[in-house]
Amino acid sequence: MNGKNNIAIGFLTMGAFMLYGFLLIYLRDFAPDKAAWVDSYTSGKHFESRLAHVHGNLFAFLNIVIGFLLLQFKDKLKNVKIISRLAILGLMMPLGILSELYLGLPPIFVILGAISIITAVIWLGIAFYKLDK
Repeated sequence: MNGKNNIAIGFLTMGAFMLYGFLLIYLRDFAPDKAAWVDSYTSGKHFESRLAHVHGNLFAFLNIVIGFLLLQFKDKLKNVKIISRLAILGLMMPLGILSELYLGLPPIFVILGAISIITAVIWLGIAFYKLDK
């Protein structure tokens, strides 16, 4: 993995979370129990689903950007594969929120995903800071 997978997975994930966003619009505007959905705007499943949607698209976009940068600078940066994998693993965070919401799984994937994406972003920032011109 040198960035190409980050770009591909980033776009695929973004597409999936965009579709999920359309489901959320349906639930808000067209579903039979839309009033109950709207009433729970700041709590419960509604809040958690919006949290997953936003972070899913953000982390997908981060993977696209990270992948592009890793491809462009792969010969000048160290630890490209590790940064690439950590960024992809970061997608566990929004997927973990959904797995908590719909499957009742524990938040371990949320925590691992958050640690992974934060580590990837900071590691890449340090790598670019150390980059010779």
